[in-house]
Amino acid sequence: MVVTSSRSPVRSSVGLKAVMAVTGIVLVLFLVAHMLGNLKTFAGQTSFDHYAHWLREIGAPILPGVWFLWIMRVGLLVAVLGHIAAATALARRARAARPVRYAHRKKVQGSYAARTMRWGGVIILLFVVYHLLDLTTGTLNPVGDPSRPYANVVADFAPARWYVTLFYTLAIVTVGFHLRHGLFSALRSLGQQTPRGERRARLVALLFSVALCAGYLAVPFAVLTGLVD
Repeated sequence: MVVTSSRSPVRSSVGLKAVMAVTGIVLVLFLVAHMLGNLKTFAGQTSFDHYAHWLREIGAPILPGVWFLWIMRVGLLVAVLGHIAAATALARRARAARPVRYAHRKKVQGSYAARTMRWGGVIILLFVVYHLLDLTTGTLNPVGDPSRPYANVVADFAPARWYVTLFYTLAIVTVGFHLRHGLFSALRSLGQQTPRGERRARLVALLFSVALCAGYLAVPFAVLTGLVD
């Protein structure tokens, strides 16, 4: 008699890694698209406002109102929850596979991002909640007018609200560390496991993460310094 496991393929270690990979790709694509949209601020108020209003009209007339945005938000929420759940399950299995603590075990030197994933995730979560209340619902924004997205952005990062830019910077840098670690791990899993391959993977992950962080931070610092008003 052949005994088969009742565990779902998705719950296997391979399945969980696949979930992390797919959800990670979805989130990275969103981050890139969102960054490019933010950079339209430099094109001026008319261009940025037109872009922001266009986002609310995607799918029309097939999709009424802002349905596309809500579909995207739900999809992103599912991706985030799936990413966190898969990462948590894999971490627990890794700890369970090493139940014995050695008194003289050599200290493992993990990357900064790998060692700070937990509190980094908390910072990112708090930032997302604040960001939604600030620039999506307008609850915490000085202007808070959905019909004036450019004015909302400028008011948000004004010099008098330097603390908002500081929090934004902290959150984006945290995302950058997380992305660098995740991208490097993904590239290693795809075969970059030789010393040369690992160096290449580290460089690609670093450059991509720095570019993404720079793109996100360009707008708030441009407003803060008066380059955009």
